[in-house]
Order: sequence, then structure tokens, then C-alpha cells
Amino acid sequence: MKHLTAIIFMLIALHSTAQITAQWRGPNRDGIFPGNNLPDQWTADGPAMLWSAEGIGKGYSSAVSDGKNIFVTGMKEKMDVMTCLSMDGKILWQTPIGEAWNGPFPETRTTPTVDGDRVYAISGGGIIACMETSSGKVLWSLDGIKTFEGVYGTWGVCESPLIYGDKIIYTPAGNKTTMAALDKMTGKTIWMSESLMDTTAYVSPRLIKYGGKEIIVTLTERWFFGVDASTGKILWKYDFASLLPEKGLQIWPGAPRTNTNTPLYDNGMIYITGGYDHAGSMFRLSETGDAITQVWVDTTLDCHHGGVVKVGDYIYGSNWLDNSKGNWCCIDWKTGKTMYEQKWCTKGAIIASGNMLYCFDEKNGTIGLVRATPEKFDLVSSLKVTLGKGPFWAHPAIYNGMLIVRHGDVVLVYKLI
Repeated sequence: MKHLTAIIFMLIALHSTAQITAQWRGPNRDGIFPGNNLPDQWTADGPAMLWSAEGIGKGYSSAVSDGKNIFVTGMKEKMDVMTCLSMDGKILWQTPIGEAWNGPFPETRTTPTVDGDRVYAISGGGIIACMETSSGKVLWSLDGIKTFEGVYGTWGVCESPLIYGDKIIYTPAGNKTTMAALDKMTGKTIWMSESLMDTTAYVSPRLIKYGGKEIIVTLTERWFFGVDASTGKILWKYDFASLLPEKGLQIWPGAPRTNTNTPLYDNGMIYITGGYDHAGSMFRLSETGDAITQVWVDTTLDCHHGGVVKVGDYIYGSNWLDNSKGNWCCIDWKTGKTMYEQKWCTKGAIIASGNMLYCFDEKNGTIGLVRATPEKFDLVSSLKVTLGKGPFWAHPAIYNGMLIVRHGDVVLVYKLI
């Protein structure tokens, strides 16, 4: 009987974690997308475009797919709107999420999370919404800023919702709490962490499992911290501003503590990076997961907001030289040693599949297919995104042999296989 009970609980746990079908930067939020038999070289014209669709609203968020449809957010007038498209590019439904960010760069920023038959998003003004994937019907929504007395920075709320079991995770910051877990079916509060008395950053959290614990890791304006996913207890915190004086790090006065990138994780090691000449740093979790130790600091790969990926024993991404320029870099995962720093177009977003990097130049919309090697920036093929307007800030995604790119009011789908 005990064995049967254990098996039942195991199946319930597997079911609760296996439903997430699409989210920010891939299955583990690390920019790595699964793909079988994807080409390691494109034709001179790049992969064929299957279709493009206009009318999704302006935005910088990524599109995701559950294999049935494609979901993406966009700003229309003063509202953030969720759009569901068929796999051949037809708009099936559009539903308002909530008030969009109306300050600097007022376009949508949250990437949806699809969990079974529900899709979740957070508006730039902090409205959290849960919708039915088949119809777009709003099942519940709440004002996260008012509910939790949240405090956000210059560019509004940029968090993409994290689903953990029966919970949706939100990081309002402020004096009341720093992170909160809501019931994903109803929106009711399950737990609130203590407050770190800070302002929310522009980071989407991720879940890691280590030391017998499930830990949510993220950054606010000042703190890098880990939260017990079951209870909301803050297990550890690190004031990364303390890196600045002892490492001689220069501060760019326009954004002294602007954080945007989801941390990387592998086997008890967590890496964080931010632009504006901020230092990146590697940390080691204790055996029980309730403490961290700094391992090394790097000042080459200060990634602005395009993310970084780990392929093999190396970290790849682009750095920040100024708001319009950056080089492409590779550093050693174990030591932080710079393997290369090379100019190509300018900085941008990066994802990976297999041993290939997909580097998306944010100024001109060139996507480079790059072999992941620490020896050099090994560009193999490229394509140019020609539709849409504005900066190319949305991170690309790969689903079912398709490269999905969002640029402004347009979604473009390319056939990789």
C-alpha cells in the first residue's frame, strides 16, 4: 500500500510539472530549445519563411507555441493584448490582458506561459491574467501591483510568469513582500516571501532543483536571491552591489542597477550577468541549497538584455559597449576566462539548439547561425528579418522545427526542417 501511495504521488507530481508546454526562453528558461535534425547550415537565402502575420500589437516579448497554436502579447492603444494564432498564421482570438506600460518604451514585454489548457501573462502595468487557450476567455485576473503593493522601475513590469506545480510566481518587490505565489487556477495568494525592501527588476525567474530543494532564483534591483518554492522562505540573498567597489567596477550613471537576464544554472552553479559595465558572477550552492558562495567574477560578458546560453562548458552571449553597440563573447563556465570577444553586427538576443547558436542582431535584424565553439565566433549562415518596425529586441524561439521571430507588430515563422 505504501508503494502504491508513493507511485500515485509521483504521478501527480510528474503531471503537475509536465503540463508546461511553452514559456520564456525554452523549457528550462535557459535559452536552450530542443530540436532533432536541425540543419547546421542554411542556404544563401536562409531558411524559407512559412508565413508572417500582422496585427498582434507592438512589443518586445517572444512568441511561444504549445504545438497546437502560437501565443504572443502586444500593445494596442493602452492595453496589453494576448493573441492566439493558428499554426498557419490565422488570428484565432485576441483578449486584453490589462493596462500596458505607459512610460519609456511603452510596448508589451511579457512572454506568455502556456500550461495545459491555460495561458498566463503579466501586463506592463502589473495585471496578472489567466486565459483559456481554446477561446481566450479570461478565467481570472488581478492587479499584482495593488494587491502586493509592488514597486517597479523605469521600464515597468517585464516579468514573464513562472508556473511551479499548482502555483504561478510573481515578483512585485516593495515593502510588503518581494515574491508571491498564487494559485494558478484561481489567482488566490498561497504564500508571500519576506520583503527585501527593494524595487523589482526586469528579470523573469526560473526554478532549479538542488540539495533536495526546489528553488526559485531571480534578481531585483539590488538583490540576487533564492526562494523555497514550496514555502516562500528566502533561503539566501546576495547584495550584488557589493561587487562594485572591491572589483573596481565602473557604474554607468543612467542605469546603475538595471538587471534583465534570467540566471543560468547547471549542477549547483548559478551565473548572473547584466549590462552597463556590470560584473557577471558565478555562485556555488551549498550541498543543502540554502546558501551560496561566490566563485568568480567576469567583466567581459555584461549582457544588456539579450540573454546568455550555456553550451558544453562555455557561456555565449553579447556584451554592452553602449546602448547601440556590443560584441559577441564566449567565456569559460568554470573559470570565467574570456575565450573570445568579437565584433559582428551589434549586440542582441541569443538562443541555442544542439551545438548551434542563433544570434539575433538587435539593430538590423540579422539572425546568425553560429557554431558553438570557444575558438571563435564561427558564423555559418545568416538571414535578414525584413518585416516589422522598431528595435529587434524580442528573443527568437524554436518549436517543432520552426524558428519563430517577433518584430514589432509582426510574427514571422521560418521552416528549419
